[in-house]
Amino acid sequence: MFKNKTLLITGGTGSFGNAVLKRFLDTEIKEIRIFSRDEKKQDDMRRRLLSDKVKFFIGDVRDINSINNAMRGVDYVFHAAALKQVPSCEFFPLEAVKTNVVGAGNVMESAIQHGIEKVVVLSTDKAVYPINAMGMSKALMEKVMVAKSRNTTKTILCGTRYGNVMASRGSVIPLFVNQIKTNQSITITDPSMTRFMMTLEDAVDLVLFAFNNAAPGDIFVQKSPASTIEDLAKALKSLYKSNSPIKIIGTRHGEKLYESLVNKEDMMKAIDMGDYYRVPADTRDLNYEKYFSKGEEDVSKIEDYHSHNTERLDVEGTKKLLLKLDIIRNDVEVTSPKV
Repeated sequence: MFKNKTLLITGGTGSFGNAVLKRFLDTEIKEIRIFSRDEKKQDDMRRRLLSDKVKFFIGDVRDINSINNAMRGVDYVFHAAALKQVPSCEFFPLEAVKTNVVGAGNVMESAIQHGIEKVVVLSTDKAVYPINAMGMSKALMEKVMVAKSRNTTKTILCGTRYGNVMASRGSVIPLFVNQIKTNQSITITDPSMTRFMMTLEDAVDLVLFAFNNAAPGDIFVQKSPASTIEDLAKALKSLYKSNSPIKIIGTRHGEKLYESLVNKEDMMKAIDMGDYYRVPADTRDLNYEKYFSKGEEDVSKIEDYHSHNTERLDVEGTKKLLLKLDIIRNDVEVTSPKV
């Protein structure tokens, strides 16, 4: 599918962009374009990769003209650029709207104008029943994607919704590891808080599954296990053979006890595809009176898919998943005595 094709990744210097590059650089893809606003990260990536396949574009998704410059000649787009930190978005919600809603709309509109074949936008579990500005802005981004998908025939727009991507920028695992290495207390918000756990490789798999299976407006979710924050901390303590105490500091701004990946309303129409759920777009139009005579099924009989009712990992299961991460595995191998 990607042979001799050009792929544009917005926010491409982030964790997801690096994972895509790792997966694609040695394939027959023609070109990968990295679009972001951070010239330092781009320069670091350029020096590290030294690849003719990778081209770099400085720009901001808030500026559609800068997107247009990067979009010419592109076949596919993975839209990963976003403001992702929950507390930051809580204090600066308009900035979250400008990047996560308006910026995403700019990317999709530019893709449509340039006749791009497929666009996959990356969303988050925080967009389901959102209680914080980051989740609300991502939920609106999903709505923009679905709305635009109704009005274009050439460009397929679809989305993916992630749980917690382990060790990605802003995630709690690098924080815990740093606290362990510096002999600080491991600060957890609520011991019983659960989060979906997926690796960056899982994140790339999800995007590629959506890419290969999406109809316009679809949103795809990967079925993922979950862990409590306390078990995650205990698993890291065990792997690093640490005596760091666990300190409960209380819930942060805009945090939930658990996250949902598919709400009840979407579960009514979700299609089980094995390891993934496909949530098709609502294709009804504004002529609401056509639907007054027929309601939906009883939503109360359906449960949403969330991190409290998915597969629950214990400490040992969490350790096995953590060992899939290079940063953890390399540390543990270095610190463990040779047998």
